[in-house]
Amino acid sequence: MMRYDEIGVGYAVGRRTDPRWLAPVLDALGDAASVLDVGSGTGSYEPPGRRVVAVEPSAEMIRQRPPGAAPVVRALAEALPFPSSVFEAGLAVLTVHHWGDWRRGLDELRRVSRRQVVLAYDTALHNDFWLVREYVPEVAALELSRPSAPEIAEYLGASSVRELPVPWDFTDGVFPAHWRRPEAYLDPAVRRACSALAQTSPEAVERGIARLRTDLASGRWHDEHADLLDLTEWDAGFRLIVR
Repeated sequence: MMRYDEIGVGYAVGRRTDPRWLAPVLDALGDAASVLDVGSGTGSYEPPGRRVVAVEPSAEMIRQRPPGAAPVVRALAEALPFPSSVFEAGLAVLTVHHWGDWRRGLDELRRVSRRQVVLAYDTALHNDFWLVREYVPEVAALELSRPSAPEIAEYLGASSVRELPVPWDFTDGVFPAHWRRPEAYLDPAVRRACSALAQTSPEAVERGIARLRTDLASGRWHDEHADLLDLTEWDAGFRLIVR
């Protein structure tokens, strides 16, 4: 996660809370009054009105937390500095794939909290995203090196797994957020907010974006992806896992 000291600059601008994802996260947390948000980043999905403590190793991400955000402890998921069962719920939003030892991190999350809520994604479905499949296939190797939502759910011993589709006008700039707005990926700021692109060879990304720019100008992208243009949401593999 220390890599976010480099790639996380400006992260809070591109990654904004979308209420259509916040609602199911709050529902999954149930009536938990105390929540530990591990890998909290800028605090996008921290629940309001509860006692929240954040854990984040990146100084750059901590710097971007807004005024009034939950208190934050600089630590790693694999070594949480808290007693066992001290929190009613543990929350981990799009962070497990960045942990050095994700199994140990989940063990720690389970140790310190009575309920665990993890937002992760199915890496196979991410790799079927048109931007990977047709323009930056180099992303696939990175994704396949990461833990996938089914693996995480199985290891955690999940009681439920809920699909979180991506609305076409999603405000949180996750990697596939602009699946129906391909022009967005021409913006370097949008690409910087996507760790999958930020951690892929700049040369590979530039080659892919150049091809995308050409296909948008010629109309080829819209011709080949006309089936997406009438959809209001799309399943990119995001899963809300609860134990």
